[in-house]
Amino acid sequence: MEREAMEFDVVIVGAGPSGLATACRLMQKAQEAEQELAVCVVEKGSEVGAHILSGAVVEPRALDELFPDWKERGAPLNTAVTEDQIFLLKDEEKAQKLPNGLVPKTMHNHGNYIASVGNLCRWLAEQAEALGVEVFPGFTASEVLYNDDGSVRGVATGDMGIGMDGAPKDSYMPGMELLAKYTVFSEGCRGHLGKQLNTQFDLSSEADAQHYGLGIKELWDIDPALHQPGLVLHGTGWPLSGNTSGGFFLYHTDNNQVVVGLIVDLNYDNPYVSPFDEFQRMKHHPVLRQYLEGGNRVSYGARAITKGGLNALPKMTFPGGLLVGCDAGTLNFSKIKGTHTAMKSGMLAAESIFDALSTGCEGGKELVDYTDRFKESWLYDELYRSRNFGPALHKFGSISGGAFNFVDQNLFGGKLPFTLHDNHEDFAQLKPADQFTPIDYDKPDGKISFDKLSSVFLSNTNHEEDQPCHLQLANVDLPLSKNLPVYAEPAQRFCPAGVYEVVEDEGGPRFQINAQNCLHCKTCDIKDPSQNITWVTPEGAGGPNYPNM
Repeated sequence: MEREAMEFDVVIVGAGPSGLATACRLMQKAQEAEQELAVCVVEKGSEVGAHILSGAVVEPRALDELFPDWKERGAPLNTAVTEDQIFLLKDEEKAQKLPNGLVPKTMHNHGNYIASVGNLCRWLAEQAEALGVEVFPGFTASEVLYNDDGSVRGVATGDMGIGMDGAPKDSYMPGMELLAKYTVFSEGCRGHLGKQLNTQFDLSSEADAQHYGLGIKELWDIDPALHQPGLVLHGTGWPLSGNTSGGFFLYHTDNNQVVVGLIVDLNYDNPYVSPFDEFQRMKHHPVLRQYLEGGNRVSYGARAITKGGLNALPKMTFPGGLLVGCDAGTLNFSKIKGTHTAMKSGMLAAESIFDALSTGCEGGKELVDYTDRFKESWLYDELYRSRNFGPALHKFGSISGGAFNFVDQNLFGGKLPFTLHDNHEDFAQLKPADQFTPIDYDKPDGKISFDKLSSVFLSNTNHEEDQPCHLQLANVDLPLSKNLPVYAEPAQRFCPAGVYEVVEDEGGPRFQINAQNCLHCKTCDIKDPSQNITWVTPEGAGGPNYPNM
């Protein structure tokens, strides 16, 4: 069956902060100029926000620009930050609270809001639709379409009703071609199509190696007597050790709820590390346990973050399209924030696209002026000032790197006359398992700590079972022939959802992929030491369904 086609001026892939900000700004510009514009946003989640997961403390700078009256419009930013606390966890019982004066200024959150970015995206989608944008949730953009001259022509959505054997089922429906003069890719960290475009147009030829972290998050109802709306806790240290680095967060939001999580840098070298189990262990520390004890965990999720910053930022333009937000890597790791930067990157993209279309451009050309807009914006200035933050932590460790960042951010405003670089790929940092001792993680108590399967249950993850596996192995033998004997097959541990298992059968070990559990975090695509796993889009609407995350 041939695919049907729909034509738009602009197609946007992904209804996250960057994609929706792009859509809103485009329509605002069109209304100001009294021009008609056809804009479509395609979203793989079952609804807008279903796949959105972030800490999150939101800096409203970009939102102030996009909708100055966002408070009157009812944007779901209701809990202003009232206090910052920073801790160094020394061991399983002890911690050192750091004076705010010794913390890099980028970690201060005065003027910011604790929020659900999923709910913010739901609200942004409402604003976009009110402006005339067509938003299509439940449809995966599975393929980039090209013109004869090599420029991007649009995307194709995935076919529905394909069986595990690759044959069409009775319910088969072919995907649709969404054609546009310009296509904006805003898929989030390690975007499936963004990754292909990076290769197709060699976008990272002048960039440092990209770096990633795995963020794991839970939402809790806690004792109202322990709830302090607006309190923000950050910290690092125990239980992470050796060359495993990262940091935790615990935010008191509204409705007697807290969000608690751990970000583990994916450049760690010990293949026995399990970020999920490190997080469960960390919650038992008194600094966090004091708020969680007696509470009720109501949701769980995980998502990789792109944290290489300015040094690792690829070229964001190519003929017929742009990369924006975390699909490019605009997150400011020194703030642990990417919502405002993602939105601003999309708003800048919208302005470049609109200016081109309003002068009669039929699409396909590269919007080279976007680079100038980006470099003249506060977004570039912010990322430039934070360019050394991540490399310093990687090179010098949490303590010495933190001291460097205090000097860089607080004394020099991020403008030291040199730039640190880290060109070591995260996946290449794993060392053979025989150099380490397996880590004996405690059994979860079911009150503060939990197992993976009960956690995945709380993410409301679901995929159509009879469909091709969306976690593709380039070499199906490699997990057992190389990763198991050399690295003790680390996919069993770096996946926070129990997707990968080595099962012992009568005939020996067997590598099993439980794709139904997949949270779409992309960690396997990033961290597999052999780069043998590729995440591709499953059937539309599959994956987690996060509430209030």
